[in-house]
Amino acid sequence: MRLGFQSDVGPLDAVIAKHPREAFVDQQSIDRQWRKLNYLGRPHYSRAVDESDRFLALLAEAGADVHLLGADTAVGLDSIYPRDAAVMCDQGAILCNMDKAARAAEPEALGRAFEGLGVPIHGRITGDGRLEGGDVAWLDSRTVAVGRGYRTNDDGIRQLGELLGGSVDELVVVPLPHWKGPDDVFHLMSMYSPLASDLALVYSALLPVPFRQMLLGRGTRLVEVPDEEFGSMGCNALALAPGVCLMLEGNPETRRRLEAAGVEVREFEGAEISRKGAGGPTCLTRPLRRQTS
Repeated sequence: MRLGFQSDVGPLDAVIAKHPREAFVDQQSIDRQWRKLNYLGRPHYSRAVDESDRFLALLAEAGADVHLLGADTAVGLDSIYPRDAAVMCDQGAILCNMDKAARAAEPEALGRAFEGLGVPIHGRITGDGRLEGGDVAWLDSRTVAVGRGYRTNDDGIRQLGELLGGSVDELVVVPLPHWKGPDDVFHLMSMYSPLASDLALVYSALLPVPFRQMLLGRGTRLVEVPDEEFGSMGCNALALAPGVCLMLEGNPETRRRLEAAGVEVREFEGAEISRKGAGGPTCLTRPLRRQTS
């Protein structure tokens, strides 16, 4: 597969996703797992299937080749969120080391899919290092931001920096807030979604001051998510192309603000595949290739 990884905003050419048929398997599997995985509610299997069909169709309509992960008995419900299991760079995939024990097998499962697609495995986060893909965002092709929180630790960030080596000029460490504690799902991309080289969707109430100032200093326009829509994942938006994004329906003020900033917004229903597992459109996808200048 042709490479082109070091962007989170270029036109989306190829993406990995996982359908509930393979991630959730059936209603009985959901019923066995959802409480232990700290889901906010019990997903309904058939409705999740319908939602995912429509979500994947939106990705295809945007011009992306959608590659679906197969079933794997080593992983569970959370494997529907492949973003967290790997980080992409121009040398290939870096397999993460998940902090959530129930997700420990996901990086290697995703690695097997990469190999089948011809995506080279550039490296792995190992040992005591912890790194999750939701904490990693490309600010530009030579600058990467990494959230340091409960899911990603110092050793994981150190290993990532070593693996990226000459691929980056700067690795920006962003301290994350305690928020709801170590059992909550909170990543850098919970409060920051890049939408173009000079535009980002943010929740500034939790954004560290130095990082926010750095974004402004780079000339990035910030679209602010209102307090009342942060909990409904208003800040989790997937760039389909510069200034075009996909987000969860039910965040009307965030949508209004994005459109006022010139963004084309497309929405999907995610009651079963997103809200109950606290994973928005960025979590549901692992972009493989974006067009870069």
